[in-house]
Amino acid sequence: MTVAPVYKQGWTMDDVHWSLFDRDKVDPLLLSAIKAAALVEYNAPDYVTYLSRVFAGSPQTLAAIEQWGREESQHGRALGRWAELADPEFKLEEAFVRFRKGYTPAHFAGAEESSVRGSRRGEMVARCVVESGTSSYYTAIRDATDEPVLKEIAGRIAADEYRHYKLFYDTLNAQSEPDIGFWTRLKIAIGRVRESDDDELAYAFYCANVPPEKEAITPYKRKKYSKLSTQASMSVYHRKHIQRLVQMVVKVVGANPHGLIANLAGAFLWHRLQSRTA
Repeated sequence: MTVAPVYKQGWTMDDVHWSLFDRDKVDPLLLSAIKAAALVEYNAPDYVTYLSRVFAGSPQTLAAIEQWGREESQHGRALGRWAELADPEFKLEEAFVRFRKGYTPAHFAGAEESSVRGSRRGEMVARCVVESGTSSYYTAIRDATDEPVLKEIAGRIAADEYRHYKLFYDTLNAQSEPDIGFWTRLKIAIGRVRESDDDELAYAFYCANVPPEKEAITPYKRKKYSKLSTQASMSVYHRKHIQRLVQMVVKVVGANPHGLIANLAGAFLWHRLQSRTA
């Protein structure tokens, strides 16, 4: 059994072994998903601005959020650079400009200091759900691809995302405000999962894979590009990746990650995933 390398925090673009890139091992479907993921990761500064408002007055947390944002942006740059190697017609910065122009959630554009999740604890539950998904996703990409550089990048990002999950989990439990119960946490977690069907992923996939000169004849349709995004990104998953994701989410809502709820949820999500990607 091959043991995956363990990547430590603080890596840079120069640490990636770009010279090992092998174009013959690039999978076109996975490439389309990586392009979209690059845009979403690169958009981290918007999340930093929003979370900085929510945690105003908490210097230590704000510093951690800033560091998280820098690492997320680097993920976008690394994925984007790999995509440019695999497809020289793809330009990260140009695609990102289009994405930013067409996608800005309302709570990012506002000035309120309160969380849209109802509390700081609620915000951290939502962030843990996201990091559960990204950690599992990049682990699945690492396991699925034979292209050496993408395998390395995905491994590095997966390790970062797991550390981010722990950061937000610890921040959740460090809040002085009243705790929120299981059902409230579960409601927030389900709500955040459902948001994955909004325009962010679908529009990122569109901007990353439809050249600007073809926009007129290939207009954006959310349902269509949400389906294409799902088919491209979910093709890398195996059952073990889904179970790992579910266990991380179940832990943050306050249940046993190895108990009956986690097992049932994992089976349900795996069945749904197979149905959506069929």
